[in-house]
Amino acid sequence: MPKTVRLEPIAQETTVETNGNLLSVLLHKDLDVLRECGGRGMCATCHIYVQAGMESLTPMNRREQRTLEVITSCRTNSRLACQSRVVKEGVVVELPPGMYVNSVKDVEDLIGRRAEANLLHPMTGQVLVQGGKLITRSTLRTIANISFDVNDYYNSSAGR
Repeated sequence: MPKTVRLEPIAQETTVETNGNLLSVLLHKDLDVLRECGGRGMCATCHIYVQAGMESLTPMNRREQRTLEVITSCRTNSRLACQSRVVKEGVVVELPPGMYVNSVKDVEDLIGRRAEANLLHPMTGQVLVQGGKLITRSTLRTIANISFDVNDYYNSSAGR
């Protein structure tokens, strides 16, 4: 039987089949989710905050815990939408403010403009450029050595 999920701050409700994951809800609503790791729980691009109904989701697995440990914007109510399956009613999720980037090229294309929202690293959620700030060439130099490859990032952090 379908379960209702509320999305904040956009104040929309949608349904998902019992045991369906929250990532499918976000994609169904055409929300900006990169799913860099293909839904394997290894990146931050489907990071959400559960405002209500944490007990209505499946428990967190070890991979999700490890990924959340490196997300700089992680809170006690953080989950990865790809790993969170809805089993009961009452789930309300909040989408973190910002836009995930998956390459320096994404930022390069924005030089000379102000970031409309925080630009976030896809694996850690680290703010690369704050919303409202001007994106300059020096911004690129600052993030030039950051790896945006999910597999490289996961392999380098696997030894933790």
